[in-house]
Amino acid sequence: MDKRQAIGSWLSGPRAAAEEMGVDFGYRGERLGLPEEGPGSVAPIGRRVGAIFLDWGMCALIAYGLLAQGRGADVPSLTLPVFVVMTVLTVGTVGMTPGKRLFGVRVVHLSGRRLSFPRAVLRTLLLALAIPPLVWDRDTRGLHDRFSGAIQIRA
Repeated sequence: MDKRQAIGSWLSGPRAAAEEMGVDFGYRGERLGLPEEGPGSVAPIGRRVGAIFLDWGMCALIAYGLLAQGRGADVPSLTLPVFVVMTVLTVGTVGMTPGKRLFGVRVVHLSGRRLSFPRAVLRTLLLALAIPPLVWDRDTRGLHDRFSGAIQIRA
């Protein structure tokens, strides 16, 4: 291996180096039996992030308008409980939050069925901790999805 190859492998990253050695990563969701594109495929990260920002904004408005009633109460501390309640109720019943609905994302169990209510509670509590969603596997499933046996797919 000459110097250019060594520098090139370093610049392209570990995934490219592993692919050169013959490792096949496949597409996101292939190991889970999901299609590569279209409905039922793994939801893109951009849609999922957009959905959570929209949900958080709606919960902040609810916390400000209904709970704080404009008195200047601590709206940020009220937003998280509203977010948890909304997410548990909507994911546990219809499989998506309002933000996920607008962005075309659905939360399902790995079997393809609706996520059970206890699993939706576990997933939401881990999501509220903020760190588990930031640790992904190669299918872009956060720890909150892995521990609850869920996956976010395109609706």
